[in-house]
Amino acid sequence: MVHAWYTYVPILQESFVRRYFLAIIGRKSMSGKSNVPACIGIILDGNRRWAKENRLPSFEGHRRGMNNVEPIAFAARDLGIQHMIVYAFSTENWNRSKEEVSYLMEIFESTIRERLAEFAKEHIAVRFVGQIERFPQTLQDAMRATEEKNPREPLLTIWICISYGSKAEMVHAARAAQEANETITEESLAGHLWTSGMPDPDLIIRTGGEKRLSNFLLWQGAYSELFFLDIHWPAFTETDLKKVLSEYATRERRLGK
Repeated sequence: MVHAWYTYVPILQESFVRRYFLAIIGRKSMSGKSNVPACIGIILDGNRRWAKENRLPSFEGHRRGMNNVEPIAFAARDLGIQHMIVYAFSTENWNRSKEEVSYLMEIFESTIRERLAEFAKEHIAVRFVGQIERFPQTLQDAMRATEEKNPREPLLTIWICISYGSKAEMVHAARAAQEANETITEESLAGHLWTSGMPDPDLIIRTGGEKRLSNFLLWQGAYSELFFLDIHWPAFTETDLKKVLSEYATRERRLGK
């Protein structure tokens, strides 16, 4: 068993130290295997439906969904995945009720300050991509403060797409390239995307039962393997992630060849 050895070393019983060493082992044991994705994307869907099915207020579904990002990020890191992109809030989500949007802003800020800010201790970097300027100043400050704590050599980088829409991103990139007097090419546009520097996802998971991308990574996901799951995001577990990775390992990615 890969992880059994740590039980015999008392100092590694402490959760943080154990997680660090397991992540190192997981990365080394999986490095070089082409069937382990370097980058995954997840559309966090089904929060409100999960709450309804469990006879809870819809806002509780959002809270549970946001809290679920942390354990899945730890699982992805320990499985050897280097990048995880999550679709937390779309450009279209601004059209929801003022009450719901306001509650989501509160959840985002509390989660960033109380949970994501501690990811650096777990060797996880956090990047925010999207129309960051649309958010309240206190939330923008929390995002910047979290990014400033990022480790130099993270085991995992989690990219949080927030006020993100792929169409808006491409329009932004085209305008930026034009303003820079650059010839419009795939390379010049890619350099101006909000997600510039982020690898294209090897696979994209959508929870919640819907079978569409909903304006998520349309440029970057051109050759991503797609997985549509009926399970709602708050109920998505490490076991579900492993099942996706197992199926991914059986797929042949020809990338147009």
